[in-house]
Amino acid sequence: MALATVSTRALLGVAAPSVTVEVHLANGLPSVTVVGLPDAEVREARDRVRAALASSGCEFPLRRITINLAPADLPKSGSRFDLPIALALLAASNQVPPQRLASSDVIGELGLDGAVRPVPGILPAALAAKAAGRALILPAANTAEAQLVSDLVCYPVSHLNDAIAWLRGETPAVDLPRPAPLPPSSATPDLAEVKGQAAAKRALEVAAAGGHSLLLFGPPGSGKSMLAQRLPGLLPMLTEAEALECAAIHSLIGGFDPATWRQRPFRAPHHTASVAAMIGGGQGLMLPGEIALAHHGVLFLDELPEFRREVLEALREPLENGAITIARLRQRVTFPARFQLVAAMNPCPCGYLGDPSGRCQCTPTAIARYRARLSGPVLDRLDLMVEAPRLSAETLIAAPAGEPTTVVATRVAAAIDRQRERQKKRNAELTPRELAEVAQLSPAAEQLLVTASERLQLSARSHHRLVKVARTLADLDGVAAIAPRHVAEAIQLRRTPW
Repeated sequence: MALATVSTRALLGVAAPSVTVEVHLANGLPSVTVVGLPDAEVREARDRVRAALASSGCEFPLRRITINLAPADLPKSGSRFDLPIALALLAASNQVPPQRLASSDVIGELGLDGAVRPVPGILPAALAAKAAGRALILPAANTAEAQLVSDLVCYPVSHLNDAIAWLRGETPAVDLPRPAPLPPSSATPDLAEVKGQAAAKRALEVAAAGGHSLLLFGPPGSGKSMLAQRLPGLLPMLTEAEALECAAIHSLIGGFDPATWRQRPFRAPHHTASVAAMIGGGQGLMLPGEIALAHHGVLFLDELPEFRREVLEALREPLENGAITIARLRQRVTFPARFQLVAAMNPCPCGYLGDPSGRCQCTPTAIARYRARLSGPVLDRLDLMVEAPRLSAETLIAAPAGEPTTVVATRVAAAIDRQRERQKKRNAELTPRELAEVAQLSPAAEQLLVTASERLQLSARSHHRLVKVARTLADLDGVAAIAPRHVAEAIQLRRTPW
């Protein structure tokens, strides 16, 4: 009888809980049994491991083999357990020394020829391994992701024989250098390219400065999408902690480019996206949806009323809490989702309601049905609602170039610095108690706010969001107290579409 254990990492949202691979060799008829809530991919590992060992010149033990993945109540998904199972088999059959395995986590998929292939979710595993003070054996193709974690001792392997050589002490571990930060991309869309739309540009600046949600409404071709695409350029570069949070989420879906890890994400799902595509989920491994993939970035929803109602309703909790929780029978996963929502919509189904050309032929019933797709609770969670009207050809030709992105971004950065120095977070993230502490209204501003709330019949949530926008406007002006002009502009920037 022989027993060997190897530590690896599973995936549970953005967490990477430790999993112990236990391999037991006993006398009896040759067989391989995998236990510990494995899915089909994990059960198939026995055949991949058998072929990989033979291709690498190693012996597959012809004994009664039991492979346990502990803890047994944690579902195991994916091919990331191939390499740890293979090394545990080799250690149990005395083909490799087990000493280095005791202080290392092992992750990787095996090909039939012994090649170690990349797997998704390496970055959460690397962060967990570093926090536990352990080395990491990982596929060489995942090295760029592991480089994002400083001071991580790891050994990238491209073949099973590479891992065997490291365990035998024939090759050293590698201390990966951090990648140099990328310079700002010159391909970022410039705000100066948008002609006219002064009110919408102002709203975009306010949204960027305070982290507020924004709805742009107007006829087709008025520049709504152009404005939304220029919002990431107004935001400051991600901090290292924020960048690692975003990178860990994007690492789960594969295809993550480590070269862009300091850039804010911009997600623009099509209006036919399902609820699962928006919030995440899946069979076995729970994957993030568009809401989580936009964490610390921008989520742009064009043609907002065309989205399914259940998709729009799913935005309500993340807009308030900055996280999305997905509950299934055996799993409960929470993804961070502190995104900035920018939405665009037409005033009616054809898009030309109120246009001077008189092209709109929509009936009142069709318009009412179109508007009813947006529920009151969803609209109540939008901080800024601004019209982007159609501009005439003469206006477009005569309109001068606006302020470039770099100029506006400088003002936005100064306002964000004031917020972080004062309260360590953006204004849009303030709780009512925190807002009361940092939003000092002058008597005239307070009276104006009370009057507006009564006349507009604002809810308590809308009232607080109005104060948050006024607080951002004061930060853009560089003043501590909120003046009546800030409240008045906040009211103007919250014009409902109908």
